[in-house]
Formats: sequence, C-alpha cells, structure tokens
Amino acid sequence: PPIPSEVIMPLGGFFVYQQKLNFIILIFWGLLGTIAGSLPWYYLGRLVNEKRLSNFLDKRGKFVGITSNDLAKSKLWFDKYGVSLVFWGRLVPGIRTLISVPAGMELMSLRKFLIWTILGSLIWVALLTYAGYVFGENYQIIETYLNQIKYYVKPILILIVVYFLIKFLIRLYRRNIS
Repeated sequence: PPIPSEVIMPLGGFFVYQQKLNFIILIFWGLLGTIAGSLPWYYLGRLVNEKRLSNFLDKRGKFVGITSNDLAKSKLWFDKYGVSLVFWGRLVPGIRTLISVPAGMELMSLRKFLIWTILGSLIWVALLTYAGYVFGENYQIIETYLNQIKYYVKPILILIVVYFLIKFLIRLYRRNIS
C-alpha cells in the first residue's frame, strides 16, 4: 500500500527489460514487500474478533479499501476452502489483501500463513514482473496511463496525510486543554 503490486511489479519488469534492474533481485524485494504488506492484516485478524472488525470496517473501511461485506465474503471463503485459499487468494487481485484477515481470525499459525503467502505471492510477483519485461518497448503506452493516474493519486495521498495530521493536531490540542 498505497501502490498495488499490479502497478509496481510490471514497471519493475520494464526496468529489467532496460537492464536497469535484476529480475531475481526485483522478485525478492517484490515478494518481501508483499509479505510485509500482508502481515498487518494477518495480525489485525488475530487481535480483533470478527464483530469488532466488522464494526470498524463499517465506520472506517473506506479509508483502508475494505468493507465489512468484503470481510464477510473472505471469511465464508476461508471457512469453505481453508488454508489453500491463502495460496490461491494471493493470485487474485482484490482478494490478495483480504485473505490475510480471516487467516489471522481463524488463528492459522504464522508459519503456515507465511509458507502459503510466500508460495502464492512468488507466483504473482514473478508473473507481473515478467509481464512488464515482455511489454518491453511497448511499456511507453502503459507509462502514459500511469502518468495520468499520478495526477490523481498524489493529491489524494497528500489530502489523506493532511487530514490525519490535522486530526492528530486537534486531538493533541484537546488533550492539552483538558
């Protein structure tokens, strides 16, 4: 977060094509980033029960991109398909992040979670990177779209940071007055 692997890894693959990056090293760091991004969601699932998390997502889910309905769907899938869903879920955009939460809520061992996350994410990261490599010179077309997106993403990210900074300062001010 906030930039999904679907954007970053093909761009990295393009840099591999240009011989500016090494394919294996890029895969390693992409995999490490994916694992690091999945762990907070896993631990959130372990620490918070389903009802409390669902209530939180109803109130603030829009800020993290997950709704309580998404949580309920991922929990149902997890109950039905078990640990294999962690592996296969890593290969499906949208579910990739969500699957960590029910894995934590179901108290899947960290070791098992990491093994299935690494295996699924390795395939995902490698495919996205390879796709960027294959695009080669045609990546300029994709870069045009990415350049257009950044004009929306950067201001939104700045607004989010400013919002939370103002909120933090207001809380700090209220505490000092009390």
